[in-house]
Amino acid sequence: MRQAFVGTIVALSLLPLGGAIAQPSKQSPKLTEASQVGTNGLGPVLVGMTVPQAEKAAGRKFNTDKEGPAGTTCLYSQPQGLPGVGFMVVDGRIARIDVWSNRKITTFRGAKIGDSEARIKQLYGKQIQVQQHEYDPKGHYLVFVPKDKADRNFRVVFETDGQKVTRFRSGKLPEVEYVEGCA
Repeated sequence: MRQAFVGTIVALSLLPLGGAIAQPSKQSPKLTEASQVGTNGLGPVLVGMTVPQAEKAAGRKFNTDKEGPAGTTCLYSQPQGLPGVGFMVVDGRIARIDVWSNRKITTFRGAKIGDSEARIKQLYGKQIQVQQHEYDPKGHYLVFVPKDKADRNFRVVFETDGQKVTRFRSGKLPEVEYVEGCA
């Protein structure tokens, strides 16, 4: 009996460190510039998730503002290593996705920053509502309004300078319509 015990100890000591213990995998992030924006999320990160849930789904850490504007529970969280993208968090849950400057991220239909207003209208057809931009007299908000009953409280909003998309966002009402984000 003692011999078997010693033999087991010797055998275990010959294993490389960590060989007998499962190590956490170092998988690549699931949220990347190839992830696409839908009405209710960006890739694996969905509206309604908490930041820890989003980090787990994304496979990457987020940098979250310590607090939002005075008197609000609204703040932004940005995924590390994915520039030009932010998640609006209201009452502890993601309410919308902002694509401020990342030209590689597209919607499921292929729309992205730099696309013409005509292309957005071509991609989304009669589901686009055109509204005057709040601050740019030449600009517009091209608002995609889903037909699906399940998505009726969600939108994708493309901001333009009157010619091209300068940024876009998606998420739930009313937060997706906030022109100034959390301000």
